[in-house]
Amino acid sequence: MPALAVTNFNIVLSVLGGWISLFGLVSYLCKESYYMSEAFISLLVGVAFSPRAANFIRPLVYADYDPLTLQEITLAFSRLVLGVQLVLAGVQLPSRYLKEQWRPLTVLLGPIMFMMWIATSLLVWALVPSFGPNGMGFLKALVIGSCVTPTDPVLSNVIVKGRFADHNVPKELQRIIVAESGANDGLGYPFLFFALYLIKYIGHDYPGDGAGAGRAMALWFYETWVYTIILSIVYGAAVGWIAKELLHWAEERKFVDRESFLVFAISLALFITGTCGMIGSDDVLACFIAGNVFTWDDWFRLETLDDSLQPTIDMLLNVTIFMWYGAVCPWEMFLRNGVGIQIYRLIVLGILVLLLRRLPWVFIAHKIPWGRKIIPQIEGAKQAIFVGFFGPVGVSAIFYLYITLEFLRGMDGPDGEPREDIKDLAETVVVVVWFIAICSIVVHGLSIPVGKLGFHLPRTLSKGLRSGNASPARSVLPESRRSSGGPLPSFNIGSRVNTFITGMRHRRSQDGHDAERHGEVDDNSQQGISLTRPVYRIGGAIIRNQPASEASAAESEAQGAPQPRLGTTSANSSSSILDSERRGRGVSATPAAREAAASKSHSRAPGRSIRFPDDNSQGVGSAPTLGGGSTVDVKQ
Repeated sequence: MPALAVTNFNIVLSVLGGWISLFGLVSYLCKESYYMSEAFISLLVGVAFSPRAANFIRPLVYADYDPLTLQEITLAFSRLVLGVQLVLAGVQLPSRYLKEQWRPLTVLLGPIMFMMWIATSLLVWALVPSFGPNGMGFLKALVIGSCVTPTDPVLSNVIVKGRFADHNVPKELQRIIVAESGANDGLGYPFLFFALYLIKYIGHDYPGDGAGAGRAMALWFYETWVYTIILSIVYGAAVGWIAKELLHWAEERKFVDRESFLVFAISLALFITGTCGMIGSDDVLACFIAGNVFTWDDWFRLETLDDSLQPTIDMLLNVTIFMWYGAVCPWEMFLRNGVGIQIYRLIVLGILVLLLRRLPWVFIAHKIPWGRKIIPQIEGAKQAIFVGFFGPVGVSAIFYLYITLEFLRGMDGPDGEPREDIKDLAETVVVVVWFIAICSIVVHGLSIPVGKLGFHLPRTLSKGLRSGNASPARSVLPESRRSSGGPLPSFNIGSRVNTFITGMRHRRSQDGHDAERHGEVDDNSQQGISLTRPVYRIGGAIIRNQPASEASAAESEAQGAPQPRLGTTSANSSSSILDSERRGRGVSATPAAREAAASKSHSRAPGRSIRFPDDNSQGVGSAPTLGGGSTVDVKQ
């Protein structure tokens, strides 16, 4: 007789597959219309399926009821996600980006990151009562501050990818945010181990251990800077360069197929994460350096610009990791913990960290004259506030949290018990870092939709009030209904046409300004075509007058220009250009030209009958707006 096999493995597969499938049905609506982060949504789903709710995801059961094993699983999962994310972040940057933009990156990763660390540590020191006013308490606060100092590359995707980024964030600003979030994740080690080594060697003396500040600084310089940071940079650059040369060699001889070519960056991330983990170096920084060196000549980035495999893997990892975080997060410790941190202190700390950790220092750096010259990507005060506010805390903070717990376990006394001066440090780090990470996921996940709602809601209400108070136009109802005394509906096609024309002209002019700001030039503007052509209404339909330039071009084409064959599209021609360019290592014309050709080929694959909403960025299809309507592109 058949029996049910309700095992943990089957339950996890069912829950994970079902959620990803359901989320995929409304993914464009959530991310591109309502600007909601998939990380925030997946976190809520993880809480709903956790042992505190539906009990479908049971992390402690998977770890055989061992908290240390659960910590190791979470740390390994975070390493995997960060490794893949940072290789992809390095790959998507243009050729030689780290070399060309070393000045702004030096400021962002140097003084600004240092001030983020100090400001966060001071806030933690002031609001955590168990640390005390002494120097050891400040060292403990430095540990927590170093965990939440790096900006998270996973949550940063909200402002560097998608329709919001395309319409509101300049391309150069997107790239500098990606480069900073990728590099500072690996550079969190010096801040963390500076405090940990000092706590270990000056907080408590071991017999014969040679404790002291001198040894702490020697280990910090040798083990952290030389072995962890410098070795990871050299290793990542070497592996990325060798991988690039091997892929070039295999592609020139037609040894590699398309599928293996596309997945090469993912496999490279897995290899670097595993090998760096074995030698004990900084696998996070090595992955980012390897990704950027791997596409140093821009060849791989342009060849994979029209493929969606890497974003698909990215999405699967993001959804899975934040579901896991929602299930393993110690929610009950926010209310009841053994270190005396009340919930109101955590709330105040979370708000102050999000406001003062990064925003003031980015804004000050922009206001300083030499700062504006060094970071030209930040063009105004609004962009400085935007970049300063969107420095999310997420996967990287959880990663450094468990690195800290692993180090603290090695500081137990000779009897195996925690040292008296740090016995509360592990629990305090868990409570504070998890709470700040959850605050950042929620706040940065809802900032854009709430901001959009606050921008559109007053305008919608004012339009509704104006339309309700407007005098009714001449009615076409019979005389018997006019004399009834009731309210009469208005019908004014002329005003509707005028409103349509005005809104259309305003939208075109706004799109033209956006294109100029992003450095893009419309084809119609190059041909001198006016954006305010006359529009005629015939029986309620809107018909545009064809410009003289388009009419003459069409007439000349009909007279003697060769016609394309049936079934041949612009995507075919652009893809053939790319295929001819990938025969060798050389890059034709300029990288910008190849990127433009690749983006055109991405608009619609040959033979594809489905038009997805995100094809709208290439001029295909329509996209629903925040208010529930649709934005339809009009062919010019």
